[in-house]
This record gives sequence, C-alpha cells and structure tokens, in this order.
Amino acid sequence: MGFLDRIFGVINDLTWGWALVPFLVVLGVFFTIASGLIQFRFFKRMFNVLKGDEDNDPNKISAREALFVSVGGRVGGGNIAGVAVAITAGGPGAVFWMWAIALVGMCTSLIEATLAQLYKRTDTGGDYRGGPAQSIIHGLGENYRWLAIIYAICLIASFAIGFNAFQGNTVAGAALDSMHIPRLWTGIALSLATGVIVFGGIHRIAKAADVIIPVMAFGYIGMALLVIVLNLTSLPGVLWEIFANAFGLREAVSGGMGAAIAQGLRRGLFSNEAGLGSAPNVAATAYVRHPVSQGITQSFSVFIDTIVICSCTAFVILLADVYQPGAEGVDGVALTQQSMVEHVGSWAQYFLTVAIFLFAFSSIMYNYFLGENALTFMTDNPAAVLALRLIVMGIVFVGAVAPGATAVFSFSDPMMGVLAVVNLLALMMLFPVALRIINDFRSQLKAGVQKPVFDPAKFPDLDTDPTAWPDAPGHAGASQPAGTVPAE
Repeated sequence: MGFLDRIFGVINDLTWGWALVPFLVVLGVFFTIASGLIQFRFFKRMFNVLKGDEDNDPNKISAREALFVSVGGRVGGGNIAGVAVAITAGGPGAVFWMWAIALVGMCTSLIEATLAQLYKRTDTGGDYRGGPAQSIIHGLGENYRWLAIIYAICLIASFAIGFNAFQGNTVAGAALDSMHIPRLWTGIALSLATGVIVFGGIHRIAKAADVIIPVMAFGYIGMALLVIVLNLTSLPGVLWEIFANAFGLREAVSGGMGAAIAQGLRRGLFSNEAGLGSAPNVAATAYVRHPVSQGITQSFSVFIDTIVICSCTAFVILLADVYQPGAEGVDGVALTQQSMVEHVGSWAQYFLTVAIFLFAFSSIMYNYFLGENALTFMTDNPAAVLALRLIVMGIVFVGAVAPGATAVFSFSDPMMGVLAVVNLLALMMLFPVALRIINDFRSQLKAGVQKPVFDPAKFPDLDTDPTAWPDAPGHAGASQPAGTVPAE
C-alpha cells in the first residue's frame, strides 16, 4: 500500500498539485474569448430548459432530465463542506474566485457537452451514449483509442468507485452526528436505495433526478434566502468582505490574496467539474435538436452549482459568528451546520442532514452512471454492468459503515487528475470542430430559426451517427420544420 500511495501521490502532484488548475483556468478563458463570450450571449436561453419541451420523445432522456442528473452530480458534499473549507483556508475572498472560475467554466462545460452530443451514438435500446471517450474515438480517430481507454478506466476508478465511498461516508457521518443513527443502518438503507435506482438504468436515474434535484435545490436555496432575509442589514458588509479579501485589500488568513485565489479556484473546479470530463457523459444522453442546445443546458448546470448553491452556503457561513477569520476552530460540514443552527435554531441540523443525504444520493446516482457509461464503452457484456451495479452498492455500504475505509480510495483525486488531463487534451484538439457547430447554431438563429436543428449531412467530414438526429431534414422521423415551432 505504501508503494501505491507514493505512486498516486506523484500523480496527484503532477496534476492537481502542479499545473492542472492553471491549465483549466487558461483554457476556460481562451474558450470564452474564442467563442465570443458564448456563455453570456446565451445566458437567457439557459433558463428555458426548466420549462421542459412538449415536443420531446417521451421514450428519450429530455434536456431537463439530463440537466437535473448533471446538477445532482455537481451538487454534492463540496457545496456544503467544500465551501466551508475554502473559506476557512482562503478567507471570504475565496468565494469571489469561486464565482470567477464558474463564469469561465460555464464556457468549458458548454464546449465539452456540445462535443459529447455531436459524437453520441444510438445504442441497441434506442438510447443515446456518448462522452469524451466517444468524442476521442470519433473526433480524433481510432489511433487515439488508447487515450479513450485511459479516460474510461480513470472515470470508473474515480467516480463510480472512489467518490461513491466518500458519499456514503458523508451521509453516515452526518446521520450519526445529528440523529445518532448507527452507521450500519445508514449504510444498509443507502445501499438498498442505490440498488433500486441503478438497476433501473439511466431512465430511472433521470426520473429520480427530475424529482429529487428540484426538491433538494429549492429547499436549500429557500433556507439560505431565509438566512439572508434575517440578516439583510449585514449583507453589504459580507459582500465587502468577499471583494476586499479577494483583491488583497484586507487579509483574513495567512497567504492573503494568494490563498483566496488558490482555494477559490480549486474548490470551484472540484465543485462544478467544468473541464474534468465527467458531466459530458450525461449530456450525451439527452434528446435535443442541436448539440449546442445541450451545451447551453450544461453551462447552466455550472451556474446552478457554483453561483447559486455554493453562494448559499457561503452566505450562511459569513452571515453567522461561528466563522472567525484566521482562527483555529470548526471546519468543513460542522462549520456550515453550526452556522445554520445559529441562524434558525437547533432544528437546522436535521434539515442539513436531510440536505446532505439528498446531495450525496444524487451524486451516487450520477457517479454510477458515469461508471456504467465508461464500462459500456469498453465492453457490451451485460454481466459487466451487473457486476458494476453490485460493486457500487457494496462500495456505498463500506464507505458508510467504516469511517477509515475511505483511505483505501485515496486514488480518486489522482485518477480524476488524469481524467481531466485527457479530457483537456481532447478539448484542445477538437475545439475547432466545436466552433463550427456553434457557428452553425448561431447562423440558424440569425436566419430566424427559433429552434436550430443539427443536420449531419452539412458536416460530411465528421464521424457522426445520423440515427441520433431524428429531427434532421431528410430523416425518416424528422418533425415539422424547425422554424415553425415555439422558441425554446
């Protein structure tokens, strides 16, 4: 184990500890500029996905369902505990840099989701499959299959295995601390609930997310808004603290502005996953008329995760007196929990435990699907999928019942680092293709088409699957002309 720990430590240092965060930031800024600030230009359009689409095929995963699955994955323990860690280590200024990286990451997410949609395939059951592995194979060619396999292995190891153990551990710890429920019972309940969902495949995951995520998000946002209203006169002071610490006008912790930037960027990227190559796997499952439509939806997912949910946690902490800049004391989820209790009373700890359960459970569903998608890329053997489902149930149980067991899964962060490197290399090489698709979307909007439609015949040089675009002109299942339907 010592040798493996050293190997994973080196990998972690070469990715997260050295250049990956700056690389993600620089690439995100480049994508933003090169695309003409696309995430801001299409910002209003993002909200339309919440209304749903009456023209969707009921047998397909809708854009809204894909949004909620990806939000459920991005929104997890990092939005409650991670934000608290960022504030403790980087000061209030870390919140500003979390916002900044989210605005840049919205573009990166749009690009990677657009490519995942572009290269998605229709499977034997009529569902869509895709993601960075498929984008590498069909966008870069078979010579890069080895790169796609590295990506798939790292996706399974980090998300389906490692991170699911941590989610189980988080839920069991919160239930034990606030409700004194033994870890064993939490582990059994969480493992069985996981089995019910994952054995239903992506359709059951999507349906569950369509119910759980709105309840989870709106409930947590509502609590944060209550806290803000109760402390409205203190809000301007908190905003000043955030901006003053972000730019070094005031130093809250050792390291000043540098600590704020480092913690804000790192926690923001860990939370919203923009550029890490995970969410595109979900984005590819959606039935949409144009790849960019799902790109816009996934960009909105980053906005919800960081600008909305993470900000809720930040304001709950900074509007309370529990957090003392630079002082040793409570950290992580305990800081968020105690801050919430100070605002509204002791019952808040039970509310937060329920929120943590929903956040973690939605992440487990998401993490499992990422693993399944990666596995089906490497093999079409049904026994392999069955084995993965049972393994995930077991991993969730072990993570919940054994507080120290998660040390076994210390490879998760290094594997995600490799995953991100592979994804970013593919994004750089495929960005010109993504820009062509974005320009096609824009040109249709300029021509008065209210709902742009992707036509594979216009891009004969690209290795796309025509069966994945039933609305394309000339397709046997094509719907009415795109310009005649209501705006999205």
